[in-house]
Amino acid sequence: MTLPGFVYFLINSYLPMVGIIIAFKNVDFMKGIWASDWVGLKNFEFLFSTEDAFIITRNTLLYNLSFIVLNLVFAVGIAILLNEIRRKILAKLYQSIILLPYLLSWVIVGYVGYSFLSIEYGFINKWIIEPLGLDSISWYSESKYWPYILPIVNTWKNVGYYSIVYLAAIVGIDQEYYEAAKLDGAGKWQMIRTITIPLIAPIIIIMTLLQVGRIFFADVGLFFQVTLQSGAIMSTTNVLDTYVYRALLQMGDIGMASAAGLYQSIIGFILVLTANYVVSRFSKENSLF
Repeated sequence: MTLPGFVYFLINSYLPMVGIIIAFKNVDFMKGIWASDWVGLKNFEFLFSTEDAFIITRNTLLYNLSFIVLNLVFAVGIAILLNEIRRKILAKLYQSIILLPYLLSWVIVGYVGYSFLSIEYGFINKWIIEPLGLDSISWYSESKYWPYILPIVNTWKNVGYYSIVYLAAIVGIDQEYYEAAKLDGAGKWQMIRTITIPLIAPIIIIMTLLQVGRIFFADVGLFFQVTLQSGAIMSTTNVLDTYVYRALLQMGDIGMASAAGLYQSIIGFILVLTANYVVSRFSKENSLF
């Protein structure tokens, strides 16, 4: 029964690891990958030798940290609320509605964002700001707003997926715990704090560790499509993946792109080990290994 999953990971995750060698070569398609010149760590210098290195690293880390926290808090809260809905039809309806954004492509989400933020026809400007007698805001030219806009969009799109995962864990909790708590006079908040949260803690930790492992990876769709590639806001929207993507389009250097991917994977691996070690120090049974 595990064979299909094993074959899938072998083909899609492990066999491509051979391509790590590209990160250390100056790939020449006339020579082929194996015959291309070996350049050592020169491909990695591109990521750290520019003045943008600190900015893209800072943006990548801070955005992903905010995404992890917001997705955790809102997803757990929504899962608890969904679990309180007793009518099955309404429960399924709300679950479908909240999961819908997760199924949309980033291209569509980008247009939805534009319909809200457009300076000429955007909902926020035309229906909220201007009726208040204020000047319209050029959202795609003001970088100071995007550290708030991007986390909101990311949470709106992904919170449905995480809430369904946490809801499945909550549904699996034995109801006898809650019945015993009611007999002891516990209220809803006390039951959530002392029963629900502790019993779904293993799932919360696993989901958080998986996100920590990708903390150096940024969603290109979010930072590329939602921002409409606006250069005016790049100081707060340019992250490691978009920086490498733009450089790849301009230079066509797949060696540099592979070096960036390897760098992100190594850092992510180290962070997962570190986070798991911290978890194991406080709760051995909730750690991954």
